Amino acid sequence: MLIPNTSPTFLPWEESEPSPRWGEIFANDNPLALEIGCGVGDFITQMAALHPTTNFIALDFYNKGCIKTCKRVDKAGLTNVRVLRAEARSFIEACVPLGSLRTVVINCPDPWPKLRHRKRRLVNSGFVSYLHPFMQPDADFYFSTDFVDYGLDVAEFMTAQPGFINQLAPDPFRHTLEGYPLSKYMRRFLDLGQPIYYVHYRRA
Repeated sequence: MLIPNTSPTFLPWEESEPSPRWGEIFANDNPLALEIGCGVGDFITQMAALHPTTNFIALDFYNKGCIKTCKRVDKAGLTNVRVLRAEARSFIEACVPLGSLRTVVINCPDPWPKLRHRKRRLVNSGFVSYLHPFMQPDADFYFSTDFVDYGLDVAEFMTAQPGFINQLAPDPFRHTLEGYPLSKYMRRFLDLGQPIYYVHYRRA
């Protein structure tokens, strides 16, 4: 049984329900940013504080993560974040208008390290192609991972991904990204001496 999430930051939504009206929910028409897989919310809390004129949608499939994210956001007093529990594709398809996202962020998704499980990885060329029409022209796409193979794989296929321009050129990836908050998960791996792989592209 799921623990109820009573935070005002949490936005209950079921697949059978109509799409949220983001302008009414945030009470403004500021640009929309989507984080897929918000974890426990330390990244989105920092990012939303740095960009108060952007509306952030924090998405996660796990209820406990949504609850922890809401607690962080509420404690910080942020009003430009809404947290939803949903699967990424079904949520985007139903709730994100075409051409509406100014930013998409995917931090340290499950790397599915076993070779036979690699096809389960969220971020691949097909998924980025799927995201493309939901993004505005010049919208930013950020990906990060602590898993070497995953980082190199995304960096490689993105060089040939139609409709996107590398913002780190001539580098396919970097291990630091100025102005990009570190999550607790990222700091843990950096403390162990394991680098983070960052990929940053922009929709053409």
